Amino acid sequence: MYKAASARLLLLRSLSSPVAASSSSASCKSRLVASSALLALSRPCGAWAGRGGLVRAGGLSGSRARFAAVRAQIGAAVPAVERFQRRMASQATEHAFKNILTSLPKPGGGEYGKFYSLPALNDPRIDKLPYSIRILLESAIRNCDNFQVTTNDVEKIIDWENTSPKLAEIPFKPARVLLQDFTGVPAVVDLAAMRDAMAKLGSDANKINPLVPVDLVIDHSVQVDVARSPNALQSNMELEFSRNTERFGFLKWGSTAFQNMLVVPPGSGIVHQVNLEYLGRVVFNTDGILYPDSVVGTDSHTTMIDGLGVAGWGVGGIEAEATMLGQPMSMVLPGVVGFKLTGKLRSGVTATDLVLTVTQILRKHGVVGKFVEFYGEGMGKLSLADRATIANMSPEYGATMGFFPVDHLTLDYLKLTGRSNETVSMIEAYLRANNMFVDYNEPQTERVYSSYLELDLAEVEACVSGPKRPHDRVPLKEMKSDWHACLDNKVGFKGFAVPKEQQDKVVKFDFHGKPAEIKHGSVVIAAITSCTNTSNPSVMLGAGLVAKKACELGLEVKPWVKTSLAPGSGVVTKYLLQSGLHEYLNQQGFNLVGYGCTTCIGNSGDLDESVSAAIVENDVVAAAVLSGNRNFEGRVHPLTRANYLASPPLVVAYALAGTVNIDFDKEPIGIGKNGKEVYFRDIWPSTEEIALVVQSSVLPDMFKSTYESITKGNQMWNQLTVPETSLYSWDPKSTYIHEPPYFKDMTMSPPGPHAVKDAYCLLNFGDSITTDHISPAGSIHKDSSAAKYLLEHGVDRKDFNSYGSRRGNDEIMARGTFANIRIVNKFLNGEVGPKTIHVPSGEKLYVFDAAMRYKSEGHGTIILAGAEYGSGSSRDWAAKGPMLLGVRAVIAKSFERIHRSNLVGMGIIPLCFKAGEDADSLGLTGHERYTIDLPTNISEIRPGQDVTVTIENGKSFTCTLRFDTEVELTYFNHGGILPYVIRNLAGAQN
Repeated sequence: MYKAASARLLLLRSLSSPVAASSSSASCKSRLVASSALLALSRPCGAWAGRGGLVRAGGLSGSRARFAAVRAQIGAAVPAVERFQRRMASQATEHAFKNILTSLPKPGGGEYGKFYSLPALNDPRIDKLPYSIRILLESAIRNCDNFQVTTNDVEKIIDWENTSPKLAEIPFKPARVLLQDFTGVPAVVDLAAMRDAMAKLGSDANKINPLVPVDLVIDHSVQVDVARSPNALQSNMELEFSRNTERFGFLKWGSTAFQNMLVVPPGSGIVHQVNLEYLGRVVFNTDGILYPDSVVGTDSHTTMIDGLGVAGWGVGGIEAEATMLGQPMSMVLPGVVGFKLTGKLRSGVTATDLVLTVTQILRKHGVVGKFVEFYGEGMGKLSLADRATIANMSPEYGATMGFFPVDHLTLDYLKLTGRSNETVSMIEAYLRANNMFVDYNEPQTERVYSSYLELDLAEVEACVSGPKRPHDRVPLKEMKSDWHACLDNKVGFKGFAVPKEQQDKVVKFDFHGKPAEIKHGSVVIAAITSCTNTSNPSVMLGAGLVAKKACELGLEVKPWVKTSLAPGSGVVTKYLLQSGLHEYLNQQGFNLVGYGCTTCIGNSGDLDESVSAAIVENDVVAAAVLSGNRNFEGRVHPLTRANYLASPPLVVAYALAGTVNIDFDKEPIGIGKNGKEVYFRDIWPSTEEIALVVQSSVLPDMFKSTYESITKGNQMWNQLTVPETSLYSWDPKSTYIHEPPYFKDMTMSPPGPHAVKDAYCLLNFGDSITTDHISPAGSIHKDSSAAKYLLEHGVDRKDFNSYGSRRGNDEIMARGTFANIRIVNKFLNGEVGPKTIHVPSGEKLYVFDAAMRYKSEGHGTIILAGAEYGSGSSRDWAAKGPMLLGVRAVIAKSFERIHRSNLVGMGIIPLCFKAGEDADSLGLTGHERYTIDLPTNISEIRPGQDVTVTIENGKSFTCTLRFDTEVELTYFNHGGILPYVIRNLAGAQN
C-alpha cells in the first residue's frame, strides 16, 4: 500500500551532489550519491486532480530497471554507491513505521483511509508536544525511509522539549506550495530558464516540473487607478489587463506547460483569503493515506492559513521553487511560544485592535524563528476570522507562524465556507484519532512550551499602529499626543523632525474648482485593503455600519481623500450587498476598486495632481490610514510619510475626520446636519450590533457560489491565447519577461566556495533595513535607473507600471534593488535616497550605477548592516537583486529568517557580528576594503563557524558564519539552490 513512501513524493536530504563528492567529507558521500539516484527514480505520473488531490510521483515499485540504468553512472562518482545500493534494496520495500499504519473507519461502515497513528507509538512525550510540532512529527513518520528522513529525525521531533534548544536540523515535507503573481512570475521564469539549462546540459528539460501541487493566485497586479467611482472595479480591471497581458499570458502558459499547477485568474480575490476559504484542505486523503494539510508560500502572510489549523508559513521564492522540484524543506526544529488567551473582547473592540496588541507583545517577547501556538479558554470567544487575522500578522511579530489548532469552531467555519459534510466529518475523525484535535469540552493535557505568554482579551483597547512600522502600537486615546511627539522627534521610526513653528501651517489649494486644504497629519489615503482584515466579516460589516451612521448624521469624507475598498474575495461583496451597507460605503467614497492586494503593497495608484503638488511643494507630512498590515515607510505611497494600520471601521472614521491629529474622545469628527457636532461615539457600532448583521448577512451559499466559478476565469482571462510548448520562447524586446542570467554559463561542476578578497562596501546601513528597502516595490520613480532603462526601451512613463508587475525582468529588478526613496545609507551622512558613494572615486551615484562600476573594475562588494536586516516580506528579489549587483556577502548584527536563507540560496554569504559588536563599535566606516577568510574547500566549512574578516589596514574581527544547516552549505557550494537542483536532475538520466 505505502511502499517507498519517500520516493513517491521526492524530498531530498542529500548534502552535496555526485560532482562535488571529491570535496565533501566522507560521512556525506553515501547521502550525496543517493540524492541523484532518488532523483532518477522520481517521475510524476498523474496530474493534480483539484481540491483535495495531490500529485503522485513514481515510487520504487516498478522502477528497478531505471535504477539499474543509472547504476553505472552513479557508481563512478564514489565507492559508497555499492553500500547505498544494498541499503536501498533492503529498505525501499518496507516503511520504517509500517506497524503504526492504522485504518480510520467511517461511522456507517467502510474506512476513510489509513493513517500513521501517533498514539500507536505509545510514547508519553508526544502527548505533551505542541500541536504545531505534532504536524512536523507526522510528516517525518509518514516519510521516514531512513535516508531522506531518518528515524533519528523522528526521535529529534518526539524529544522536541530537549532538542529544540539545541537548534537541531530536521527535514519537513509540505503538502503543497502557494504562490501569488508577484512572486509567481519570477518563479515560473526561473522554472522556464531551468528547463533551458537542462536542455543545454543535454538532459531532459521536462524533469523541471513541480512534484507537489502548486496553487498560484493572481492578486497583486490590480492598482487603484480609479477610485470613488461606481465604475472603479471594471476600469481598474481593464487597466490591469492592458498593463499585464504579457505577464498573465506567461502565467497561463505556465499552467499548461507545467504539471500540477493551478492558476486562479485575476479578479478572484487575495491569495490568503482564497487559501483560507477554498484552497485549504486541513486534511489530505491521497491514495487512501490521510495526513495533515501543510503549505509553504512565497508571500510571508501565507501564515493566515494557520488560523484554520493548517501549518503554513512564508518562504522565499527561491526556497519555494526548490520545494516544488522535490528538494528538502530543511529547517531548524523551532521553539514554540505558548500564548494563552483568556476572557473576551470588550464591546467596540475589534480583531484588528487585538492583533496589534498581540503583535506588540510578541515583538517585545522575541519570537523570531519560533512558532507561536495559541490556546486557552479565550479561544472559544474568537471567530475563525479573528484567528486568521492574528495568524496573518506573524511576519509583523516575527514568528515563523502563529498557529491555532483545529477545534469545533474550525469545523463550523469549514461548513460555512462550503466544504461538504462528508469532508468535514473525515477531517474531524482523522484529527481526533491522531490527537491533533482540540476539544475544549474535554479535559486538556498540559502541553509543554518553550516559553509562556498570557493575555486577557478584556484588556485589549482600541488602537492603531504607526506611523512607520506595524509593531509600533498606539492606543487610540493617545493618538493625538503621540502624533505631536512624532512631529517633534528627530527623523526615525517615530519621528519627522518638523520645526515647531511649521507644525500648524495650513496649505490651501484648488481641488477641481473647489477650495481645499491639508496640514501635517491630513489623511490623503484611506484604504480598506485586502489583507489581514478583509477575511473578517465583523470588521468589514463594522466599517459599513460606521459609514451608515455617518451618512445618517450628515458627515461625509472630503473629496480629496483617496478612499477605496478592495475586498479579499467576492464573498465580501455578497455579504455587504446582503446587509445593504454597501450603499453607505459607496456614499462615503469607499467604492469597490478591485479584488486583490492594493494599497498595502504600494498599488495605491496616483494621488490627484493638485493633492500631490500641495504635499510636495509645502513638504507636508501627509497620512495614509489602511486596514492592511504593512506600513513601512515608502511602501504605501511615496508621498504619505505617515502610514497607520487600523481596523476597517477606524479607516472610515479617520477618513471622515480627515486627519490623524485628533483625539476621538474629546474632539468632534465633523459637523453634521443642522450644524451639530458629531463625535466618534456617535458613529461607532457596538459588538452586539455587528454580531446581528454578521448573523443575518454571512451565508454558506455565498461561499459555494463564489468558489464554484473561481477557476472558470473571466472574459478577459479566457481570451488570452498561449502556445502549447514545454520550452518558453523568450522575447528579447519584452520589458516584462526576460531570460535571467543565472544559468547561462553553467556546467556540471559546482563552483565551490567563492573567495571575498579586497571587496568594497556598496552600502553601509543601520538597523531595521527591510526587504521593502532592498527589493524593488511600488511605483517606478521617474528619475530612477529602472525608469531610464524603460525609456531607452521605448516605454512611456504612463506605462511604467509597478516594480511588482515587472518582477519577471531581471534587468529592471536589478536596477530597482536598493532604489527605495526612503532608504538611509550611512555613506550619505543623513541624506535619504537610493544613492551611495563609489569609494575609489568618491562620486555619489545611484546604487545600480555604483555596483556596475565596481563590476566593470573587477571588484566584489559587501554590505554592512545593523540588526534585523531583511525584516518584512519574504521577497526573493531582495536576494536576487544584490547577487546581480555583485554583492558577495552581507555582514549584519542579525538577519530576518527568510531573508538570510534567501541570501544563501543566491550564493551570498551571511555573516553576523559577534554579540555586542557592530560596524560602529569596530570603527568601520565602510570606506575600507574587506577580505573574508573563508576556506576554499567546502569540507573545511561548517555551519555557524567563526570566520575572520580582515580590512586593508590589517585590522581584523571575527564573525559568525550564518549557514545554519549542512543543506544550506551544500547550496552555497553550488552557487545557489537552483544550480544545485539542475545539476542533480541533469545527473539523473532516464
